Amino acid sequence: MNAPIRDIRGVLISVNQGRLLLPNASVAEVITFSEPEPVENAPSWMLGQIRWRGWRLPLLSFSRFAGWSDEEGQIGAKVVVLKALGGNPKLPYFAVLSQGFPRLVTVAHSALSETGQKDLPVGIHSMVMLNDDAAAVPDLAGLETLIDKALTQAA
Repeated sequence: MNAPIRDIRGVLISVNQGRLLLPNASVAEVITFSEPEPVENAPSWMLGQIRWRGWRLPLLSFSRFAGWSDEEGQIGAKVVVLKALGGNPKLPYFAVLSQGFPRLVTVAHSALSETGQKDLPVGIHSMVMLNDDAAAVPDLAGLETLIDKALTQAA
């Protein structure tokens, strides 16, 4: 017997030129943007590091990472702190720049569909439609690997 498909709680995060759809459980906290400390020799999508609860977290611009936009608006910008899934003790969290507060959504199986888009940028698992909202589902494990690599090369 098949288990019933359950709705899940998700978060739509607005980034410059797009939206990210993540499980609500992956978000640790949303904080106000403050200028990050630069990381020398880091890729342009890594905006620097921010301090959060005793950690120094890499802050990334997903728009730059995905090649959607080079610009990041700062007015009303927030920082979404995400729980890392890779088990790296040096990288238990990382942060993504958001345009305003993320929006909590209920992700019903019937309201979610893949766009079928091929040739996705690195770091994007799939492109989806949630009701009328287009969004990217990031490849969090792949992102963590690239962040770790960038921090190692920058050190």
